[in-house]
Amino acid sequence: MQLATIFLGFIVFGISENIKGPAIPRIQFDFNLDEKQLGTLLSLNALGYLIACSFTAILVRKWGIKAVSIISFASMILSGVFIYVSHTYPLFASSYFFMYIGNGMLEIALAILGARIFVKNTGTMMNLSHFFYGLSSTVAPLLATGVMSLTVFGHLLDWRGMYLVMLSLCLLPIIAALRSKFPGDDLAHEDRTSLKTLTRDPALWLMVLILSFGVVSELAVGGWLVNFLEKAYTWDTVKASGLLSAFFLTFSLGRLLLGPLTDRIGFVLSLILFSAFSAVCTFVALAGGESLAIFFAISGAGIAMIYPTVMAFIARRYPNGSDTAITFTVTLMGVGSVIGNYVIGWVIEGVKNMYGATTQLGLLRGLQAGYGFIGLCAVICAVSGVVLYVYLKRKQELI
Repeated sequence: MQLATIFLGFIVFGISENIKGPAIPRIQFDFNLDEKQLGTLLSLNALGYLIACSFTAILVRKWGIKAVSIISFASMILSGVFIYVSHTYPLFASSYFFMYIGNGMLEIALAILGARIFVKNTGTMMNLSHFFYGLSSTVAPLLATGVMSLTVFGHLLDWRGMYLVMLSLCLLPIIAALRSKFPGDDLAHEDRTSLKTLTRDPALWLMVLILSFGVVSELAVGGWLVNFLEKAYTWDTVKASGLLSAFFLTFSLGRLLLGPLTDRIGFVLSLILFSAFSAVCTFVALAGGESLAIFFAISGAGIAMIYPTVMAFIARRYPNGSDTAITFTVTLMGVGSVIGNYVIGWVIEGVKNMYGATTQLGLLRGLQAGYGFIGLCAVICAVSGVVLYVYLKRKQELI
């Protein structure tokens, strides 16, 4: 039941985050939103997530991880009901924001659950859990498109009904959680590692660096790859989207097949090797031009390993303070990933202007520089891993 809660939790988490793609054009049309309003709506994701980060660990300490997990799943279902009945933009925006707070709570709760339950083969199990997230993220847009076209009792579900149906799937992990008993809730308050103690550990700050740059490198591909291929190599949307799908395929397979390697060779060494592999693939794809573009997709197998392996490291290093350490790390990661995506945009614009803002060469060099920054993030990830490796080896605390 514990495993069912985590695996089902990651499946519904992936679905909730990735059903928006097919719904956004319909939402924009129904509420007559301009691009700026749409951008504001989507930015609620990051804001809701950061707000959830600020209080989820406190609730876990007060009420226990079981209660907080059930509350986060229930809030997702409730947000689906609110979205279904929202026929004015203010009510819809509020419901959407509420959904993202639930989403943030869910991410923290699932990470804490994994840290407490996976005490053996931690790297393998963390990567397997995140494989389910990748799997559901891949099928979520197709599922959403199918559900939006369904007619129930003569009524077309459309995007409102789709959100209600898809978010109601959170009932499944609630049932599993109700039948489970989770370790760690009975740990005395004085036995838990405090945030003050954790922040004095240089290893945790290096983990923040690794996770932030790793996640920027991971998420930026979804936002920039198709744009790069269409504008730099004049690929059509279908062909460019196909390569992005190939990236997500290698990403998911990496987590499924390479997870056991992290337990065998160690978490820190895994972080160095996988992030370096991703960086090399990215720079090979950039240097080789259109003929080696497939390496953009292959890089997914490396960068996929960063997030779950960092979670595994935290679970192993801070057994009595994993909830606090995870919340601290992912909160700073959230801030870092927002800044990182802005930097990519600045780099593209800056280099484009240097070579001529209106020229094809300027556009090409700008996009190459922007994508080069994505590769550089993976390099910084690997270098931070080397520093962490040296620090822990010197203290004989290598994991």
